[in-house]
Amino acid sequence: MHKIPVTVVTGFLGSGKTTLLRHLLQNNQGRRIAVLVNEFGEVGIDGDVLRSCQVCDEDEGAENGADAQPSANIPSANILELANGCLCCTVQEEFLPTMQELLKRRDEIDCIVIETSGLALPKPLVQAFRWPEIRTGATVDGVITVVDGDALSRGQIVGDLEALEAQRQADDSLEHETPIEELFEDQLACADMVLLTKTDVMEAEARDRTQQWLQHHAPAGVKIVPCDHGEISSDVLLGFNAAVEDNLDSRHSHHDHEEEHEHDDDINSVCVDVEQAFEPEALVDRLKALVQEQEIYRIKGFVAVPQKPMRLVLQGVGQRFDQFYDRRWQANEPKKTRLVFIGHELDAEKIAQAVNEPVVTVSR
Repeated sequence: MHKIPVTVVTGFLGSGKTTLLRHLLQNNQGRRIAVLVNEFGEVGIDGDVLRSCQVCDEDEGAENGADAQPSANIPSANILELANGCLCCTVQEEFLPTMQELLKRRDEIDCIVIETSGLALPKPLVQAFRWPEIRTGATVDGVITVVDGDALSRGQIVGDLEALEAQRQADDSLEHETPIEELFEDQLACADMVLLTKTDVMEAEARDRTQQWLQHHAPAGVKIVPCDHGEISSDVLLGFNAAVEDNLDSRHSHHDHEEEHEHDDDINSVCVDVEQAFEPEALVDRLKALVQEQEIYRIKGFVAVPQKPMRLVLQGVGQRFDQFYDRRWQANEPKKTRLVFIGHELDAEKIAQAVNEPVVTVSR
């Protein structure tokens, strides 16, 4: 029995992983791809965005004789059949059973792509492919690390690049780094390829400096490839044949000697639900002010807009917010605004007040 090649897409919050996967599904060149989205927080925003893209749209699915419907054979996971023969899964704690169900359908799948949570370490996920239940049926074809070039060039992920480098050289006793810096370095160390996104909004000097910095810190031989709006050929993303699970010892991380790594408990997510419509510009101004007050790494969600039949997808990192209308509100769907905030020791009540007294849930 052949092994299904699995591509792991990792990267920090807001780096552009979901945009990359939307483009891959829409331009799959005939491949039957299963996409697994590993969410952080209670609301499956990324999975919903993927399922609402062109190939997942219910109307288009009907036209092609294949509605995007959950598979009745997999009650423990949310796996949808897409209109182009692909699958889309939202995975939180059900990784093993979901993989086992997919492996039962290996004759219907050409490859699997896993989008990790922005807070996930890639190496433990790859180690799972050594489990007997998985290793006979799947192999990690390659690890793709997606990096927000614009944010990195302005020091929004690992701090100012030049200042950080100068501090490291000047202080030989410097040993402790923030969990985010360690996570970013672990993502780079595990990569077979690094995709540098948002380069279209960068000056040439900043782009070259950031690319050189990444090349210096990535493993030898790993290519840094510019990628705007997720538009890159599937032939570039797939087919590394790296069998990553067999050579993990060469991909060092900060947690190699730990039996189990737990995420920083101070990182939490806050989900905001409000049955109210917002003008996008006014809401973004309010959210930008909130980012200044709290250590918010990422904002993502859906917004109801007055007099608009379409749902607005809103995603924010720092002071940069992107938005687009993905589909019409469905007849049986409440037209409301739902946002997820991910950050460090977030104050749920202050976030609630800032978004106009909604119902709030908090998860860790």
